[in-house]
Amino acid sequence: MHSKRPATHSRPTVAFYTLGCKLNFAETGTIAREFRSRDFDVVALDEGADVAVINTCSVTDEADKKCRKVIRRAIRANPSTFVIVTGCYAQLKPKEIAGISGVDVVLGSSEKFQIFDVVRSFKRRDQTQVSVSCIDDVVAFGPAYSAGERTRAFLKVQDGCDYSCSFCTIPLARGQSRSQSIEDTVRQAEHIASSGFREIVLSGVNIGLFGNDTGEELLELLQRLDNVEAIDRYRISSIEPNLLTDEIIEFVAGSKRFMPHFHIPLQSGDDAVLARMRRRYRRTVYEDRVALIRKHIPDAAIGADVIVGFPAETLQRFENTVQFIRSLPVTYLHVFTYSERANTAAVNHSGDMGGPTVPMRERRRRNRVLRTLSEEKKVSFVRSHLGTRRRVLWEGKVEDGLAGGFTDNYIRVVAAAEAVVEGAIAEVELSGIDARGRVNAAPPVFLSIL
Repeated sequence: MHSKRPATHSRPTVAFYTLGCKLNFAETGTIAREFRSRDFDVVALDEGADVAVINTCSVTDEADKKCRKVIRRAIRANPSTFVIVTGCYAQLKPKEIAGISGVDVVLGSSEKFQIFDVVRSFKRRDQTQVSVSCIDDVVAFGPAYSAGERTRAFLKVQDGCDYSCSFCTIPLARGQSRSQSIEDTVRQAEHIASSGFREIVLSGVNIGLFGNDTGEELLELLQRLDNVEAIDRYRISSIEPNLLTDEIIEFVAGSKRFMPHFHIPLQSGDDAVLARMRRRYRRTVYEDRVALIRKHIPDAAIGADVIVGFPAETLQRFENTVQFIRSLPVTYLHVFTYSERANTAAVNHSGDMGGPTVPMRERRRRNRVLRTLSEEKKVSFVRSHLGTRRRVLWEGKVEDGLAGGFTDNYIRVVAAAEAVVEGAIAEVELSGIDARGRVNAAPPVFLSIL
């Protein structure tokens, strides 16, 4: 390997860059541990590592563009770096990535956990090496968890998706739904706990499908994890409304370890758009799930994903979405601008979508409208909790002399760094919102540091 390795590193170095979802971060974490076990030092991308591994997303065209920028950034840091690109973009468009100058290896979804089997030597060749299996042949579950934060880990429990949403490439990039067994998941949670982590976020592509391939059920997994006493907190990263059962909501309401926090994809608040998106629910189902959460867990945080600018989304249908979200007691939104993706039904059958293509300028306007609404929802939720006491898990990041953390119901708070203990869970009073919109926690009212 040829490099401009920093003088402080006598061993080979590797840098990682992850784009996309929590699942990607979990998988990058596992790949990083494999490199460490083989005596690599993990460094920042801009340090000019010997090897750069880029784990990609391909949900939007913007994600593809970011990948290409990261590749160029890695090469600028070290023109001799050995560049490996994997993830969803690599699975979907391996030839396109192989054509990018400086890329040495392209690995598909199945091959990402086999880097040291596929790549025998990290020496550059004249031709890019491409190792990408047909996604229909990808049936094995690749266990993974990330531990980038010193307090929180993302644990992969499910991969792939059996749904066929008309806008989505994920089934093409990750294959059919498959799950880790409950026994293996509990074992991983215990290992994560032994490493000092206090919180685990359960991650997957469509986590509500957990166990469909093994004969187990998501609720059973949650119940088993609830008995792993060394972990103080669990969160479910995201779950489809039609798969979020009454029993799961009631379980979280009675659990000491599963946090009062749900993230439920909505995508649109108009039934005609949902139908053309091939979503498996309608507004009434979503409304019912949110109402049941509020009934059992009044203080729960509820997040929602929304896509704007889908071909069927006329101006009136967008307004229906705005009014529907305004009426819902949700806490925040993740807003995505629709992006045409090759080989999806929305592109292949665009004439059947029930509406003309929405101009990009209008898509961006709609995105801003919903982001503004999201901020209104978030501020309202936070203000309703000022003066109350919540349990906060303090994290290590310090900015302007302030340490940050999250309450059980996902309110981001800050306090003077010298007044908190990293990795501690403390009960604090939410005392106010500063000029930058940060929620202040009042250290004088700490009741305990556990």
